[in-house]
Amino acid sequence: MKLKTALLGAATAVALSGVTAQAERGADGHLNIIYWQAASILNPFLSGGTKDTEASSMVIEPLARYDEQGNMLPWLVDEIPTVANGGISEDLTTITWKLTPGIKWSDGSDFTAADVVFTGEYCMHPEGGCQQESKFAGVKNVEALDDLTVKITFDGPKPFPYAPFVGVESPIIQAAQFANCLGADAPNCTEANFGPHGTGPFRVTEFKANDVISYEANPHYRDPAKPAFATATFKGGGDAAAAARSVLETGEFDYAWNLQIDPTILTQMAGAGKGTVVSSFGTSVERLMVNLSNPDAALGDKRSTLEGGPHPFLTDPIVRTALSKAIDRALVSEVGYGAAGKPTCNVLPAPAIYASTANDACLGQDIAGANAMLEGAGWVKGADGIRAKDGVRLSILYQTSTNAVRQDTQALLKQWWSEIGVETELKNVDAGVFFGGDQSSPDTYQKLFADIEMYTNNFAGTDPEAYMGNWVCDEIPMPSNNWLGSNMPRYCDPAYDALAAKMGQTSALEERAELAKAMNDMLMQAGAMIPLVHRGDVSAHSNTLNGVKMNSWDSELWNVADWTRAD
Repeated sequence: MKLKTALLGAATAVALSGVTAQAERGADGHLNIIYWQAASILNPFLSGGTKDTEASSMVIEPLARYDEQGNMLPWLVDEIPTVANGGISEDLTTITWKLTPGIKWSDGSDFTAADVVFTGEYCMHPEGGCQQESKFAGVKNVEALDDLTVKITFDGPKPFPYAPFVGVESPIIQAAQFANCLGADAPNCTEANFGPHGTGPFRVTEFKANDVISYEANPHYRDPAKPAFATATFKGGGDAAAAARSVLETGEFDYAWNLQIDPTILTQMAGAGKGTVVSSFGTSVERLMVNLSNPDAALGDKRSTLEGGPHPFLTDPIVRTALSKAIDRALVSEVGYGAAGKPTCNVLPAPAIYASTANDACLGQDIAGANAMLEGAGWVKGADGIRAKDGVRLSILYQTSTNAVRQDTQALLKQWWSEIGVETELKNVDAGVFFGGDQSSPDTYQKLFADIEMYTNNFAGTDPEAYMGNWVCDEIPMPSNNWLGSNMPRYCDPAYDALAAKMGQTSALEERAELAKAMNDMLMQAGAMIPLVHRGDVSAHSNTLNGVKMNSWDSELWNVADWTRAD
């Protein structure tokens, strides 16, 4: 049962029945948050920085957002539009959102479809420099059908039309406040950019760029019992270690973000008993890319291309499977990533709806099984302990970027592979070179002038269509495309390409999930890559803070309205 707006305020809200008592807005006092990268603006359309988008997420909100599992939730609407409920047209060219009635801006005015239309105009303005313009790719028109109905028309079929106004990077701004801030004028609206009116649980009382933000509870927030905190501070500056100490050891702050420090040190800090380390996982996967082409330098321009022929031994599925079976992923995760990692057998580990369980056998290390497979396939150990077959030795050049964690992982894999008769030469390359685009360098990860390379990749948002398209045949890097492309293994299967094309024409979420899982399974079972660790984000909160649900799909502060102080 919804309470009438007359019941909003600092006083204890009571349900209309007069029996059920609710918590009091602001009853839990003050909330202290530290992001060691300080916020510089509260307008995500003018900054893509995580600290800026997350600081603003306490104030301004999207129509829909993602929960901690990557599921899309209606936020300023009552339901997510779909083809089935009539919200998306049959030809996939329009999506219609119906706003929840009664929502107010923090200045007390009505939130309407006109604000949504204005936000679209703001970001798509031809004279503007909107950081989130890609969210509006393909948008032909945004129109208000009435005060509570918004229709978005695309310039062609859009099977996944949930980019505009969905997620932390694409919130709604108030038309009245930003009316004179269109196009080239956008950066000049300092007052609006530093203190936007919002529909969220807090509103800004003071903003000091690159330092600190002060908030108070939004008196017009749609839930009369929330937020539990009357005021909040969002402090910036310092470093990850200092932020961790401020929560875990000194108790000065309630929440600390992005604790990129040695997991052993973090565990020691948590031992003080004042706070808890929490992690969440998006789509980042540390993986081995297996070169299915021949990297022999003698091939010249045909080196590591399909034209140069298949790899002398990595095209043998037995060898690829044995290499995977020899790895103890749990140990790699524990040693290198601690709470920020967990072993995985998939290149597409999340959201949950896309996560396959068909490859979970890789989670258990099996040295004996790997040796038996290789022996049975005719790969016999020589006097030096290295297996060979028909004059071809199992000798691998294994490269990655220079990074202490990655070099530790390399050392572990080299040891395990030696136990199955595989010789491994380790190579590490400066990250600026490895991930750079210098066409004259032989050491870029696109060229892959090695047998195996290791790095992490992921995708923005929660829809994996573009990401899974990385491994179609046309994405193979080669000299003719200046070594551009994402298909590092040089994997090419027309059946995979057909699935990718089908996903581009499919709108139903469940069907898209099945297609994505099928593509993941094809890649895994072909051994084109060997996933190691599903990498996550790490933060910490005070043991007196309840309700935190770490979220790698949206803002970490996405449910700050639900946070409370423990008794």
